[in-house]
Amino acid sequence: MKKLFATLLFLFSIASFSQETSVSLAYYLPDTVSYDETIPTPESVIGHQVGEWHVSHDKLVMYMKELADVSDRITIENRGTTFEGRPLLLLTVTSPENHQNLSSIQQQHQQIVESGDADVTNMPIVVYQGFSIHGNEASGSNAALLLAYHLAAAQGSEIENLLQNTVILLDPSFNPDGLQRFSQWVNTHKSLHLNPDPNDREYDEIWPGGRTNHYWFDMNRDWLPVQLPESRARIETFHKWYPNILTDHHEMGTNASFFFQPGIPSRTHPLTPQQNQDLTADIGNFHAKAFDEIGSLYYTKESFDDFYYGKGSTFPDINGGIGILFEQASSRGHVQESENGLLTFPFTIRNQLTAAFSTLEAAQKMRQELLSYQQKFFNEARSEANGKPAIVFGDEKDPSKTFHLAEILNRHKIKLYSLEKDITLNGKTFTKGNAYVVPKDQRQYRLIEAMFEKRTEFQDSLFYDVSAWKLPLAFNLPYAENVAGSSKGSEVTDLKNPIPTPPSRSNYAYLMPWSDYYAPKALHAVLEKGIRAKVALKQFSLENKEYDYGTILIPVVGQSMSPQELHRFVSDLSKSSHQPIVGVSTGLSEGINLGSRNFAALSAPKVAVLVGDGVSSYDAGEIWHLFDTRYNIPITKLDTRNLGRTDLSRYTDIIVPNSYGSTFDTMMGEKLSRWVEDGGTLIGYKNSGRWMDKLKLASLDFKTRKDTAQNISFEQRQDYYGAKGIGGAIFETKLDRTHPIAFGYTSETLPVFRNSTLFLKPEPNSFDNPILYTDSPLMSGYIDDANLEELKNTAAVRIGRKGRGRVIYFTDNTNFRAFWYGTNKLLMNTIFFGGEM
Repeated sequence: MKKLFATLLFLFSIASFSQETSVSLAYYLPDTVSYDETIPTPESVIGHQVGEWHVSHDKLVMYMKELADVSDRITIENRGTTFEGRPLLLLTVTSPENHQNLSSIQQQHQQIVESGDADVTNMPIVVYQGFSIHGNEASGSNAALLLAYHLAAAQGSEIENLLQNTVILLDPSFNPDGLQRFSQWVNTHKSLHLNPDPNDREYDEIWPGGRTNHYWFDMNRDWLPVQLPESRARIETFHKWYPNILTDHHEMGTNASFFFQPGIPSRTHPLTPQQNQDLTADIGNFHAKAFDEIGSLYYTKESFDDFYYGKGSTFPDINGGIGILFEQASSRGHVQESENGLLTFPFTIRNQLTAAFSTLEAAQKMRQELLSYQQKFFNEARSEANGKPAIVFGDEKDPSKTFHLAEILNRHKIKLYSLEKDITLNGKTFTKGNAYVVPKDQRQYRLIEAMFEKRTEFQDSLFYDVSAWKLPLAFNLPYAENVAGSSKGSEVTDLKNPIPTPPSRSNYAYLMPWSDYYAPKALHAVLEKGIRAKVALKQFSLENKEYDYGTILIPVVGQSMSPQELHRFVSDLSKSSHQPIVGVSTGLSEGINLGSRNFAALSAPKVAVLVGDGVSSYDAGEIWHLFDTRYNIPITKLDTRNLGRTDLSRYTDIIVPNSYGSTFDTMMGEKLSRWVEDGGTLIGYKNSGRWMDKLKLASLDFKTRKDTAQNISFEQRQDYYGAKGIGGAIFETKLDRTHPIAFGYTSETLPVFRNSTLFLKPEPNSFDNPILYTDSPLMSGYIDDANLEELKNTAAVRIGRKGRGRVIYFTDNTNFRAFWYGTNKLLMNTIFFGGEM
């Protein structure tokens, strides 16, 4: 009887939601508004009603272009392409009159930021509305179809007033590649008779899912580092307009409701003014009113935070605007069972559209208040910055990393200056032509503070994301603060990565220092060309120059190229890779000679990385991106499902990113063990060390510690455990620079990023611990006292021999989010010099 009742209830539920999943425009749009019939509806262009299917990115583009063609309220621009070649569209929506004066309006808005003396009384407000930066949180981009239609077709005084007083920057898809990937998945698995069973394949994407972009990056963490093409397009738009409000439409778990900011008050970054949070709360009242009217559940101030400035909802907060996060419970397909009843895709779209409408209503009614706040923000920033000293950073031995940090600052409209003369500060020497000066006394003062701040004390101990991101530490670049203004040279207006002096022709050998960021790119090009090369295992000097550990030797004799051809090749390579190469006339050097056995022969690596079930797609994507886009090194992606039948003998190196679960069984372990014994180098990261130890691929002794909660209530238990984690902080390690894993590093210490509590005990022999956490490791960020004590003097890497091969394990991610340039070379050293470790 119970089974029969459950079946009838299920059939009734199917019937009850069938109409809602076959909705009309009337379900979404206000019934008090009439629409221009000459403006095409989404359905007339994409071939289905919004919410019936998940819109693919190509159809989304098709509709937006059609609107721009027929509406005098909309212009459209393509700001570039994704890695997969999809356009990064932006719609500018405002009144026809404003379109005629758009350049003037933009200049007025810039005046708020630049000088702070603009008259904001009659100035239009700027609202940037962005959707679905996570491609599988698709209700946002689908709602963008309806929002664009409404803005183009709605009639009456209300819409006319809105458009006259507002410039809307509508970004219909922050993540075109992810949206396309996800729409194909859910549409492929949609049933004719919709099945809300959460166990259905429709709601269980295959790895890596549609959340990320082409290289599997979470792009909602890239607003500050700006390493990806999608991010660069939207940041350029942001700094052209400095929007007063920026909305970021997301999704969360199916059993949730709808969230809008502000987040948890104690988790707001201290550099964000309190007025920002007050205005966010005032805007929230408009959202609450709108959701009350349609009967949708919501909450605010109970989760999420405004701490890390690299997210879409917080980046505006350090730039004089109001960032707002929207989180809608996700159907993850077309309809799914939830604790709140059946959650349909159209329902999620309607909620996102409702939030978009309430944002515009708030913007119009709070227009002057928000414009005045932005003006006040930059005026106060200029006042705070007045007379503040400058920052200098740079490394003459690594101009490429120096350039790439300057590039980030330049993208954020932070003024840079050359160094007037060589200076020494705090024991660090900065040389003219190899360093940049960043005056704090400029309008982007607060953003500069956010990028360069060192913070170890916090109001709250829980973080939704990282607690530290100090950029010179991420780049491992020497820097100094409190620099006198007299050190500032001319402003840098044409930022370029310097090209080194071409190598003089040699009939003996060429030497390539390993200290520059792009040295691995150059070395791979040499080895792929079949040119013989060796690496120096010791220091030496030659012809009045000092050469460090890791210097690459390219002899002229015995190559397949003639001396003339080799010179032409290394000259072109030096220019294309920004890599210094020096021609020498003799091998009689001080220290080791160029014919010494302390130069080890190198061979071209064949590298693979494990991907698929059980592997972190973020970590795997960072590795793929590093090899493919930075170093031009081919890397094979081996799916864990196929590892058992893959011929591993063709690979010299296999990388195992951070992993989870029990994906790697004994058979896999045995196969990898035999491959290592035959001479392969296995490189593991983070949690992969657990199974490497379990399957006896490596001997890893992790610290263990048990905590017992005292005076912690049931209500406090989640916060208690949350505070025990390391969400992401920066720590100091000590390097053994004589060890091949540290080749290319010129300092005895190295900042590393850590977001785990894996504490690896050091080996008994000191020479087996080339990278150790120091006795006072915390440099910036949050870690609880007990974990900090555990971390002290632990190992960051373990290197073991197995037969003729090597197993190398890193406790931490050396490639974090593509902007942790400072530790990328650790991985490259294992690839090229692993045989010497």
